[in-house]
Amino acid sequence: MKYNKKRINRVFWILTAIFILMNIVAIFHAYKFTHFSETGIEKTKSSAKLSAIDKIETIIFGVNNPRPENTTIPNNDFEVIKIKSNREIECWSIKTENAKGSIILFHGYGGNKSLMLDKAEVFLELGYNTLLVDFMGSGGSEGNQTTIGYFEAEQVQACFNYLRKQGEHNIFLYGTSMGAVATMKAISDYDIKPKGIIIECPFGSMYQTVCARFKTMDAPTFPMAGLLVFWGGIENGFWAFNHNPTEYAKKINCPTLLLHGAKDEKVSIEEIQSIYNNLEGIKKLQIYEEAGHENYLLKYKTEWTEDVKDFLEETHQTEIKY
Repeated sequence: MKYNKKRINRVFWILTAIFILMNIVAIFHAYKFTHFSETGIEKTKSSAKLSAIDKIETIIFGVNNPRPENTTIPNNDFEVIKIKSNREIECWSIKTENAKGSIILFHGYGGNKSLMLDKAEVFLELGYNTLLVDFMGSGGSEGNQTTIGYFEAEQVQACFNYLRKQGEHNIFLYGTSMGAVATMKAISDYDIKPKGIIIECPFGSMYQTVCARFKTMDAPTFPMAGLLVFWGGIENGFWAFNHNPTEYAKKINCPTLLLHGAKDEKVSIEEIQSIYNNLEGIKKLQIYEEAGHENYLLKYKTEWTEDVKDFLEETHQTEIKY
């Protein structure tokens, strides 16, 4: 009897120690995932290129993500604009003659506004002014923090309000991945009313996107995915399990073009379909069969341009009540 009791106690303390260790690892990983490293620090290499010691260090402390910096500037004339939000964010304003309206572009996780220049060129050719945005933690904006679209939603609102104060009424929002999520949350939470939105590969929920990252590494999702979501939210001041674009979609009633790659390993077609089903307004879903979680212009520039052009033309005459 005493032997069984000692055995149970030993198992209990072993499990407790494992649980504590898992939480410590989750705390480190969640922080690294939501806080970029100083510029100049090398990004963690793929596991195949790491030494045994480096692999152990990465498993325990997480990967290094250098702060995203803009690598180029627009070829066209542009203006640098600073907008106050929950952080001061930097934008590039690029205009065209006789513009039909304006499109605000929001990048994905680990991105920056210079990566949006190819999309901006298409929008400019279609006759729209563009405002390219660095979210907090990226490029010319403040900080080193990212919340995967949560607090970035307030920055979407600030950019929208900036153009409204400039007298612009025909405002479209474009966002890819995290930028799409921030756009959806901004409409849901702040009741901004864009003419229409173009959103690419938004994840269904924070928990689902973390699980997807584990699956791409052939790692089990339970329980570490949940711990990462929990600690990531705690460290950044919000309840991350409620970061749910599938729910945000229920409050979106403006025209929406939803784009997705059929080979996307980070966002499933089930997540996209759930978001699409919940959208309340005029909507269209376009799937690119050979695309993954990537810039669709790499494989589908002609198709993407036509899809966007048709959407903008069909939506241009929509009346928005402010």
